[in-house]
Amino acid sequence: MSGERLIVVEDEAHLAEVISENLELEGWRVEVLGDGAQALERIRQDPPDLVLLDVMLPSMDGFAVCEALRGDGNQVPILFLTARSSRDDRVRGLELGGDDYLGKPFDLSELILRVGAILRRTQWFSSPSPAGDELRLGDVRIDLATLTVHKPDRTFGLSQKETMILRCLAERPGEVVSRSEIVDTVWGYDAFPTLRTVDNFIVRLRRLLEPDPKNPRYIHTVRGAGYRLTP
Repeated sequence: MSGERLIVVEDEAHLAEVISENLELEGWRVEVLGDGAQALERIRQDPPDLVLLDVMLPSMDGFAVCEALRGDGNQVPILFLTARSSRDDRVRGLELGGDDYLGKPFDLSELILRVGAILRRTQWFSSPSPAGDELRLGDVRIDLATLTVHKPDRTFGLSQKETMILRCLAERPGEVVSRSEIVDTVWGYDAFPTLRTVDNFIVRLRRLLEPDPKNPRYIHTVRGAGYRLTP
């Protein structure tokens, strides 16, 4: 391991200690915090390589912490750890910008695998794309490196997940990419109870990038197969 820095936000002291010790055995540097608001300020001051974030926290819950960070434009990877493992909670956490979701009680070996997978996906996204840093869809220019969209009348940012989906499609122009492949590349397959979150992200991307979102010119649905980008 290359010594990435992790923050564990967990108010159960014994569980936090067990998690921390096992992550450190893998070669990662770990800091433990037990309060949501405190964690938010710490992450804002010095973003780590990954946050392991409990949902049920004092002062500010994990969903609110994630939402605040994404509102700042902070794209630090987040792995939710929580006893609230219903499908709706999992979908909510991922659509707020979380990277994965692990329900308690969990196996420590699975936790280690999930952390490693998120760090690898982050490395993939930060490495140069074979498709290049720029994607053009008509008069819309998307900078995949800076997560920025340039339209003739305005410039705005995309979320990291939106940009990762675009990159996933852009690296295979004209090909059908299945929803399962998108999930596996962007989130890791086990993060999802259903595939509907991919569809929700595609709807948002069309709304932002297509001249007529209801009749897409660039991001096509191939029924029963997946999505195809036609630049």
